[in-house]
Amino acid sequence: MYKLAQYQESTAFVCNRLGGFKPDVLLILGSGLGFLAEELENPIRIPYSEIPHMRVSTAPGHAGCFVAGVFEGKNVLAMQGRLHLYEGYSPEETAYPIRVANLIGVDKLLLTCACGGVNTGYQVGDLVLMSDYINFTHPGLLAGYAGNAFDLTGFEHRFFDMGQAFDMEYRKLSREVAAQIKIPLREGVYFYMTGPQYETPAEIRAIRILGGDLVGMSAVHETLMARRCGMRVAGFGLVTNMASGVLDQPLSEEEVLTEAKNAAPRFSALVRGVVRGM
Repeated sequence: MYKLAQYQESTAFVCNRLGGFKPDVLLILGSGLGFLAEELENPIRIPYSEIPHMRVSTAPGHAGCFVAGVFEGKNVLAMQGRLHLYEGYSPEETAYPIRVANLIGVDKLLLTCACGGVNTGYQVGDLVLMSDYINFTHPGLLAGYAGNAFDLTGFEHRFFDMGQAFDMEYRKLSREVAAQIKIPLREGVYFYMTGPQYETPAEIRAIRILGGDLVGMSAVHETLMARRCGMRVAGFGLVTNMASGVLDQPLSEEEVLTEAKNAAPRFSALVRGVVRGM
């Protein structure tokens, strides 16, 4: 369990590398979507491996690097790749970068991820605005924090509201941007599974019954930490494959990366418009 001093040490290191640059939007780029970090102006790159106490990305398509710069007129800190439980990390380790970004001064988060399409009305290549999420995995991100442990991390209360995991104004903004640039944008519920194996057809049927439209192996702990820190969150999923059992074909990481590349122009336009309005 991390102590506040460790978060502060990581924050001081990143701030030193940023110089006087002060980001206020955190952009998390999922599998195959890291290309957006290359579009930042005057980029400052900070590999995760150099940051004290921070873990490194080992997943395909995840460069494992903070990239800071100007994006659509906003000071942005982009995560070119993220951390997952399936890499052997704890929920707190996967959410560690979000807490660091918040201590730097970031109060807005736009996260993206590659997803499986559970909703049979979806198609590969669809962009989906996250309206909510379902997470039945344990232990939870903040399980075990209480009393003095909360004081050590700077969190004063054990319980907090998650009625708006994804900010309603940002969701409205996202729909408006999509309409302006004439890009279809679906809206649905993200269902979190730990991976790294893809789900069974029976699991996907259960997820559909429970109300999940998308399934993925990330996003939830990041959202939870961001909301715990008082950050406003928007989330986008890119359907890179239909979930197990929807189509009669095996799933692979190659398909995920290929479809992410194919969606790059539409995805970039949507993210640019939303960041501009945040």
